[in-house]
Amino acid sequence: MAEQVKVDPALLDAYRWSGSTIEYHRAQVRNAFGFRESSRSDEDKLASWLAAEVCPVELREEQLRHALLVRCRADRVEPPGRIDRIIGSARTTFEKRFCERTVARLSALSIDRLSNLVAIGAAPLASGRNLLAELKSDPGKVSLETLLREVDKLAAVRALELPPDLFTDASEKLVDSWRARAARSFPSDLRDMPKPIMLTLLATLCWVRSAEITDALVDLLIELVHKVNTRADRRVQKELTEDLRRVRGKENILFRLAQAAVEHPDDIVRDALYPVVGEKTLRELVKEAKANDQVFQARVRTVLRSSYSNHYRRMLPALLAALDFRCNNTAYRPVMVAMELLARYASIDGKVRFYDTHALAPLEGVVPRAWREAVVDEKGRVERIPYELCVLVAMRDAIRRREIYIDGGNRWRNPEDDLPGDFDTAREVHYAAIRQPLDPTEFISGLKQRMSQALARFDTGLAENTTGGVRLTRRRGEQWISVPKLEKLPEPEHLETIKAEVARRWGTLDLLDVLKDADFLSDFTAEFTSVASLEVIDRDTLRRRLLLDLFALGTNMGIRAIVNTGEHEESEAALRHVRRHFITRDNLRRATTRLVNATFAVRDPQWWGTGTSCASDSKKFGSWESNLMTQYHQRYGGYGVMIYWHVERRNVCIYSQLKSCSSSEVAAMIEGLLRHCTDAEIDTNYVDTHGASVVGFAFTELLGFKLLPRMKNIGSIRLYRPDDTAVYGELGPVLTRPIRWELIAQQYDQMVKYATALRLGTAESESILRRFTRGGPKHPTYQGLEELGRAVRTIFACDFLASEELRREINSGLQVVENWNSANTVVFYGKDSQLTGADREHAEVSMLALHLLQSAMVHINTLLLQAVLEDPEFHDLVGDDERRAMSPLFWSNINPYGRFRLDMDTRLDLGRERFAG
Repeated sequence: MAEQVKVDPALLDAYRWSGSTIEYHRAQVRNAFGFRESSRSDEDKLASWLAAEVCPVELREEQLRHALLVRCRADRVEPPGRIDRIIGSARTTFEKRFCERTVARLSALSIDRLSNLVAIGAAPLASGRNLLAELKSDPGKVSLETLLREVDKLAAVRALELPPDLFTDASEKLVDSWRARAARSFPSDLRDMPKPIMLTLLATLCWVRSAEITDALVDLLIELVHKVNTRADRRVQKELTEDLRRVRGKENILFRLAQAAVEHPDDIVRDALYPVVGEKTLRELVKEAKANDQVFQARVRTVLRSSYSNHYRRMLPALLAALDFRCNNTAYRPVMVAMELLARYASIDGKVRFYDTHALAPLEGVVPRAWREAVVDEKGRVERIPYELCVLVAMRDAIRRREIYIDGGNRWRNPEDDLPGDFDTAREVHYAAIRQPLDPTEFISGLKQRMSQALARFDTGLAENTTGGVRLTRRRGEQWISVPKLEKLPEPEHLETIKAEVARRWGTLDLLDVLKDADFLSDFTAEFTSVASLEVIDRDTLRRRLLLDLFALGTNMGIRAIVNTGEHEESEAALRHVRRHFITRDNLRRATTRLVNATFAVRDPQWWGTGTSCASDSKKFGSWESNLMTQYHQRYGGYGVMIYWHVERRNVCIYSQLKSCSSSEVAAMIEGLLRHCTDAEIDTNYVDTHGASVVGFAFTELLGFKLLPRMKNIGSIRLYRPDDTAVYGELGPVLTRPIRWELIAQQYDQMVKYATALRLGTAESESILRRFTRGGPKHPTYQGLEELGRAVRTIFACDFLASEELRREINSGLQVVENWNSANTVVFYGKDSQLTGADREHAEVSMLALHLLQSAMVHINTLLLQAVLEDPEFHDLVGDDERRAMSPLFWSNINPYGRFRLDMDTRLDLGRERFAG
């Protein structure tokens, strides 16, 4: 600006920002741009406009301030000086209107029962706990008692008789904020509030929790049915372990028995055979013969029946009464018919063994063939207990694939509600957003051409031996693609020297100081706003307490430990207050995004490049068994949860998710690609074998991402043909049938509709992808997705097998996320690195704090490395090997332990050399 008006920039320091001069200059600026000075009337109009239009959808002061300034520019009005007062007035006005509207929709009975939730001496539930306390808590460990307790909780919420459309016209963000505020308020806090605010807070909590409890009940049902079956399997396996033991020398034993029988035909068995082969050995032979699969399954059915009838059968009437099961399939619904039969017999004494002969009890689609003999007797009667077991298993499978949904739930709601409602009216807009053609013929033509070119490249590579050693062989009589291991790349000679220089200049940095300096550089703590309506903590105090809390959570030490081992004069009560009101999942995600974007902004492309790819993988963390998400992991052993990381090629983690062990890795991969909200422009994603499903290939193709998996089973893959006409000289043994393009054409619009639902986030990715799982009748769109995925996977497999460079790229990309996982245990060291807490919110906050803390370490190390590399002495040490292996995720210069002293008056000096020790 100084250059434009041709004055000395130093004159700005002498300018007076108050007085007649600036008033005169402001008037000149207004006249030049056609603005006018704001009046008190303009302030009132702006406050009214904010309250009516913006406050219902935007909650943070930053967005409200931005909206007000945009409105002032549109109206050609100079922004008023009292913006904070206008925003406060707008918020107060909106809150008053929102509370009045909510209370007006409540009946007198609902108001009375909501008030009783916080009344002194309120009647407890059957469990003995206060209903409000129960409402705030998640279910505990998977058990029948937990399920029945959740049924009672849901019944108590429904007894409040809240209108089902109480908040349907309010934004989800608004309702969630009021729900979070209510969840963090003590009963005494609520009692002290004005009644309209208290009732609105309680109503939002109960309204949201009703859907969440319904979803939790479905989760408990799914896990409980699975638990009953696996327990029966394990119990029978244990019983038959000895029976399954193989008797050695069986042929020799049989020969000796036959010889003894021939030589002594008239003797009794005990005298003729037992001296030759002992009685114990003969008994083991009999047991081995009996212990086959058929006997095993029959014994499992017996154990299941006993366990279910004596204990778990109590859940059936409670579930049928609490949950409203629905199905959109009107033509074929055997499970729903079976459940209607169970509901009619729920009140009939369990001693009645069989259903009435005229009762409609469908077998096909409900009772597996292995169970038919146990369910239907020789007279054709259907026995209740084994039939109920089969219905529960069939219902579990149907719910998981979204064939059956639950009315009143959120994640398990009607699957049609997961899709965008305006797709039919705005089809062109949605197709343009994912950059796909409207005409399926054009889409298929391009895909078919790419497929033909990929097959031709691979075929030529095999013929000319340019594939890096890939060849077609046979293995165990089957066709096999042999892929040699990649040779190790040379070690970078000077990377350790550069890292040692970092430690020499700045010494060993305390991890708490690293977090503090990352905040000074990026100001990520500005993203932590309170869920309460008013906070009086000053900014500096809040910042210090936030950093201590985030460090305690990110290292998993806990707040009490950071208080006991720290030198910062903060009490445990003060830190817990900040944790409860400021550190939420949304705030943590925004703070992490801000820090990650700051890292991208300061990163020198000369050293780090401008990559557009990331790698995604999961890591198992131990967690409390009282947490409903905790599951047993078959591969890693033990109970826990999975954290799924998306890490950019230079060790910047752009997204993290807390998942159960049985959740879909494909859904997590797609969720991270679409929701990371950072400045990284990701178009390629590396995954391990578990992310290489045909559905994953199909959806990433539709959404415009390139999926590059490291496929361990690549040797047995079969490549699909684009048509019957193309001939490939080398690939014949590994080629299979042509792609059914007509299925893709038929389902193209529906596939794009589901891809649009994933892009817009109308539901969780996992909820949408559950419809495309194996088992039961195949969803029509699933068949089209399978064919599309097979075509895209064929293209990838040809490129993967033809190019050693691509194989090396994928391997090095996945090493980045493995390096990030290695750092987890260094940073998240408290409490044996286990996620504590009985609810999902606590575990997810710990995960996000770990993400933030590790990101702070990456941010600071990026700056330290760049400062060292500015020196020509070290600049010239960087060759291709160093550039390839250089990473800011190292911790040889970091001390995460000890006593924790937080000095807010010191900063990291990047311009001056410091010497260790």
